[in-house]
Amino acid sequence: MHTPVNRRALLAAGLGSASLRATAGAPAPTTARRVGGPNGARLGLALGGGSARGFSHIGVLKALEEAGYRPDVVVGTSAGALVGVMYAAGFTPWQIEEVALKVRDIELADTNPASKRGMYSGEALQKLVNGFLKYQPIERLKLPYAAIATNLASGEPVVLRTGDAGLAVRASCAIPGVFVPTLVDGVELVDGGLVSPLPVKQARLLGADLVIAVDVGTPPKNTVGSGLYEIILQSFEIMGRALTQLEAQQADCVIRPDTSRFSSTDFAARKDLVQAGYEAGRKALPDVARKILPRAKG
Repeated sequence: MHTPVNRRALLAAGLGSASLRATAGAPAPTTARRVGGPNGARLGLALGGGSARGFSHIGVLKALEEAGYRPDVVVGTSAGALVGVMYAAGFTPWQIEEVALKVRDIELADTNPASKRGMYSGEALQKLVNGFLKYQPIERLKLPYAAIATNLASGEPVVLRTGDAGLAVRASCAIPGVFVPTLVDGVELVDGGLVSPLPVKQARLLGADLVIAVDVGTPPKNTVGSGLYEIILQSFEIMGRALTQLEAQQADCVIRPDTSRFSSTDFAARKDLVQAGYEAGRKALPDVARKILPRAKG
C-alpha cells in the first residue's frame, strides 16, 4: 500500500487514471459564438500547470463550450497538458470530467526502485494516455496540440507537437524528484512548469491569433506540508508565480479559477475544483466576449 504522500505523487502528473471510456451526455453549446474558421481568427487555449488544481481546467472548458467558444489550437503545461490532450483528441469537457471523477491511482504505480532520480518512471502515465487516444500521434488529433516540457540539460522550453502523445504528456508532467526525467529523442525532459507554466507564447507559435489562458495556480501560502511531495510542490509555486504573471500578460484574456482554498496536493477535492473552474469560466464570459469577439470579427 502506498503512503498518503506517495499516493498524491502518483496523481501529480495530472488527473490519474480511470476507465477511459468516452461517454455521451454533454450538453450542446447554448450559443453560436465560435471563433475560428476560414473567415475568422484562430483561437488558442493555453492551459497552465497546477497539479491537483488542474481539475479546474475542466470546469473552464465546460463554461466556454456552453457559450459556444471552441478553440482551434490547444497547448498545455503539466496538468494542463493532460487535460489539453484529451480535449484536442475530441473528448468533451463532460467526458473528461467523468474520467476525472473516477480517478484511481493503481494503474500509475510504476515505482522505479533502481533509479535514484525519481520515485516513479512515468511509463504508466504514457501508456494510459496512449490507450485513451487509441495510440494516435499528436499530429492526428482533432485539434493542433502541443505539450510543453523543459530540457533538463539546457533549461530551454521544448514544444512537443508531433509524435507520441503519451510520451509528450509524460514529459510535460515529469516533476523533478517525483518522476524520472523523460527521454525524448535522446534528450532528458522534465516538467514544463519550470520554464513556461502558462504557455501563451507557444499557443501563438502553433498558429493562434487570439489566446485565452487559464491560470489555475495561486500565490503560495504560509503553510507547508510535512512530506517531500508537499515541499516540492510548494517550491514549484514559489518559483512559478512571477513567471506565470509575466506569461499571462501576453494573453488576450486570462481566466483564473479561485483555487486559493485548495492545496495543490488536494486530489480529493477534484469535484469542487471542477466547479471552481466552471464558476470562473462563467464569470469570465463577458470579458471573453469583449476582448475576443471584436478582434475575431475585425
